[in-house]
Amino acid sequence: MIKSINPATEKVIAEYEPYSEEAVDNRLQMAQVAHQSWRGTTFADRSERLNRLADVLESRKDSAAQLMTAEMGKPITQAYAEVEKSAWVCRFYAEHGEEFLTSRTISTDAEKSYVRYDPLGVVLAVMPWNFPFWQVFRFAAPAVMAGNAGLLKHASNVSGCALMIEELFTAADFPAGLFSTLLLPAERAEQLIDRPIIRAVTLTGSERAGRAIGKRAGANLKKTVQELGGSDPFVVLADADIGAAVEAAVTARTLNSGQSCIAAKRFILEQSIATEFTDAFVEKLMSLQMGDPAEEATEIGPLARQDLREDLHSQVAKSVETGAQLLCGGELPAGPGFFYPPTVLTDVTSGMAAFDEETFGPVAALTVASQEDEAIQFANQTRFGLGASLWTSDLEKGHSLAAKIDAGAVFVNSFTKSDPRLPFGGIKDSGYGRELSSEGIREFVNVKTVSVG
Repeated sequence: MIKSINPATEKVIAEYEPYSEEAVDNRLQMAQVAHQSWRGTTFADRSERLNRLADVLESRKDSAAQLMTAEMGKPITQAYAEVEKSAWVCRFYAEHGEEFLTSRTISTDAEKSYVRYDPLGVVLAVMPWNFPFWQVFRFAAPAVMAGNAGLLKHASNVSGCALMIEELFTAADFPAGLFSTLLLPAERAEQLIDRPIIRAVTLTGSERAGRAIGKRAGANLKKTVQELGGSDPFVVLADADIGAAVEAAVTARTLNSGQSCIAAKRFILEQSIATEFTDAFVEKLMSLQMGDPAEEATEIGPLARQDLREDLHSQVAKSVETGAQLLCGGELPAGPGFFYPPTVLTDVTSGMAAFDEETFGPVAALTVASQEDEAIQFANQTRFGLGASLWTSDLEKGHSLAAKIDAGAVFVNSFTKSDPRLPFGGIKDSGYGRELSSEGIREFVNVKTVSVG
């Protein structure tokens, strides 16, 4: 059985029977049939449905937000924001999808040459639990706008969210089977890649999952896009606005209770401002309210699963054992729920778990750099390359140093975030390919050359 457990109470919310092979086969066939008709629709038709989907999302934001909070512990105010952002990405592609996929005429020696963007077919999405609506819609909106069909294998602990998303597509009057959920364990999801109906795969998840799915997709010669983990640096230089940097740093480390691939995790501070930043940062973190995620005043909810809390606590303990200093937090609270307090480690260096690994929870690792060049060196001293944040009052310096940071995105004087208008993705062990913007919608299309005469 697939179980949905409330991480704040540790009580089982619901149990789901995994789909039988016959049920999976039926859904694959329905997706294929739906795609064949959907690919012939106009951009105007697709745009109208996506806008309707956004309307349905907004009309059901209460139930969607409450379900997210119950299934994975997201603070309720952030859950509402996630629903609104999911509606935004639908409206964004409804407005801009045709523009992004309009054929391009190219002058050659032929009578006419052009590039057109045709849908690939059925795309399998393997999605994580930490943003159970946003992660799905940032894949689904461009995929269906491009004329594809989508099959969702969501994380098992948010199966209720997965089923609700399928219901939303139905309520928005998309063709039956164009977007559907598959309730399956991970190993059966990987096997789906072998099916000829599946033409491409998108994954947001762990490095382990990325390697397994990439290997399987490669054996089947199928396109993949992967957004994996991150250990994002948050670099504060001596000339930065320290007050603004501290405020942003607290949000960047604790949004979604710290459970975000693009959360700031390693705080690299130029020596002359390290003490000032650290004192204000710790004070602000310790003032945050941890508790019931269903309460609007709550700023830190539980981690999504017991094993995640155990892994995070082990990373903190190992870092302290190898020389890091614990400034606050670092202790498991009593009582029910998978809560973990905001935690700050200082004197963190390469070779420590908090520096080398992704910490998925409200744990901040502070490292002091002697000067600017060393700060950039520390920022790049990681196998990850998803996002980075850089703080300086010199904007020319910001442009120059952003070019030197190895990451898929660099935000100067703000924290890293995803935005439908900007391409999103990583390099190195953080994955490959891009989501969102024009680059995202073109990942799952056939870039077709046509030359006539």
